[in-house]
Amino acid sequence: MKVLIIEDDIQLAGALADYLELNGAECDFAYNGESGLALAQQPGIDVIILDVNMPKMNGYEVCQRLREAKMITPVLMMTAFDATDDQLEGFRSGVDDFVVKPCSMPVVWVRLQALVRRSQSARSTDRSISVGALELDLDRQVAKRNGQALKLTPIGWRILLYLSQQSPRVVPRRELELSIWDDDIEPGNLNVQLSKLRQALDKPFDTPMLRTRVSAGLQLVAPES
Repeated sequence: MKVLIIEDDIQLAGALADYLELNGAECDFAYNGESGLALAQQPGIDVIILDVNMPKMNGYEVCQRLREAKMITPVLMMTAFDATDDQLEGFRSGVDDFVVKPCSMPVVWVRLQALVRRSQSARSTDRSISVGALELDLDRQVAKRNGQALKLTPIGWRILLYLSQQSPRVVPRRELELSIWDDDIEPGNLNVQLSKLRQALDKPFDTPMLRTRVSAGLQLVAPES
């Protein structure tokens, strides 16, 4: 189990990680909301521990923005507030469960395990997408081509996922931009991200899968197509 701990109290985050790693978990850290949001969109995170009051962005906003980005990773919120209104706000933002500080480490571990089990069982039975030799594991957000894992950025994963879902349809550039960024995109950003994606998806292999159709858009195809 890979756990992302988003907590500005470095001592508490370290104590959590020490306990969780003794139980076999792998932990990563973020000490403010902005960096936590970025790390939470990396592939491979199984569950997130999220504080409420943090610099740069509070926990409610972090969770809300994750859900708006279609991220379904379960979130356990740690809060010093046990009022019903605080918990309701958390649930509205997309939080899955709560623990109130100070909390029992064994209770945190058991709740994390329960969240991961529920998340896995609640997902669709079709938990992967294949395009030829390319396979996307939707549970772990990992992509492999010919069995080789691809090193993707979070945006690269989202672009590849959308193109895989649409394959072999040619996707207009504007449609692709809106699927990833809505209207908040800087000029040229898509070109930069596509270049990075091609480096990971096509450069190590003989035949490209990501194709540009002039005046039409982008297309993801199996090499034999």
